[in-house]
Amino acid sequence: MVKPELLCPAGDMECFEAALQYGADAVYVGAKEYGMRAASKNFNPDELRRAVAMAHDKGVKVYLTANVLPRNAETNAFPSFLETIESCGIDAIIAADLGIITRTAKLAPNLAVHASTQTGVVNYETANALWDMGVKRVVLARELSIAEIAEIRAKTPKELEIEVFVHGAMCMSVSGRCLLSEYLTGRDANRGACAQSCRWKYALMEEKRPGEYFPICEDEDGSYILNAKDLCLMPYLKELADAGVDSFKIEGRAKAAYYVAGVSNAYRMAIDSIFCEDSQPVPDWVKDELNNVSHRPYTCGFAFGQRKDLIWQEENGYIRDYEVVGIVQRQEKGRLYISQRNRFFAGDTVEILMPKRKPLVLQVNDLQDGEGVSIGAANHAVMDCSMACEEAIPAGAFVRKAICGK
Repeated sequence: MVKPELLCPAGDMECFEAALQYGADAVYVGAKEYGMRAASKNFNPDELRRAVAMAHDKGVKVYLTANVLPRNAETNAFPSFLETIESCGIDAIIAADLGIITRTAKLAPNLAVHASTQTGVVNYETANALWDMGVKRVVLARELSIAEIAEIRAKTPKELEIEVFVHGAMCMSVSGRCLLSEYLTGRDANRGACAQSCRWKYALMEEKRPGEYFPICEDEDGSYILNAKDLCLMPYLKELADAGVDSFKIEGRAKAAYYVAGVSNAYRMAIDSIFCEDSQPVPDWVKDELNNVSHRPYTCGFAFGQRKDLIWQEENGYIRDYEVVGIVQRQEKGRLYISQRNRFFAGDTVEILMPKRKPLVLQVNDLQDGEGVSIGAANHAVMDCSMACEEAIPAGAFVRKAICGK
């Protein structure tokens, strides 16, 4: 059975390294220009060259997003940008604008072009038109059901690859072009600067009752337009593959390295369990890992048609039961050397997140600072510390602990 590609996000080098270590078959990143995540650190040309070299050394591909809708000045500058990023060795460019797509196919014929979800591909005619324009892969809109995906697969060239989002945040426009952030804050979501205005807490106020707020509610026949849940299609990976999906994509170029590691690791384990000769059910602990990163309540989106459970009604915050307290730097002579991220104490119970295995539960014993002095707590920002640990732990593993009261 052919395994679909696991495509993971990276907004900076730390996230990129986490994606590589925790199981990505391909990683998608952004440059300093033309990408839809302006808040991320993104990659300059030197960083991109280094990232591509690291990935290719592991047999992992790198795709670069250039999916903004460019204005005239950016269109004029695009050939120079394209020449630079192509020289970095990337495997594909992800674009939404038809001008960028056609220009890339003309100027860089050896560079694969993937049509971004921002293109809004919801039918086979559009997919075929993009194929005729030189597109190698279409990233389908999140609004599609599995049945619709299967029909697109059946009515397009078998060489045209199909990619779908299987996990992560969804904006109020799902795959569309939202104007809410620009209207309220002047930050254009279509330029990668979304303020996530759809996730703020809103209420109605009647003109003659200033200061009296009325919550926005829905009944069983109504629907919300704001405050979307997070997408999670892990239970339906086999159905998606049977429908013809070639690549499973995780959203999250604005997320931290721990999120990238945790979600990538879970989907890596799920894919390896399902898509093998003796296909096995996904272990419960793998499913649970998706609840151990910061997230909103999950939904399967439109996988089975129109849904009424896409919006979170209770509140606007994220569910967060764990926090990262450190990242493993090395292990020597029965000690685990850690770069601290959040405060933890001697005697705490922590978990170690490692690639392709169940997290290890460990008690913090013999806690020392960077000078080897015994301490009761690691409570200084990014301090070096160590603790006793006989079990082999790789560098880059994340040390986490449950948040009190959770």
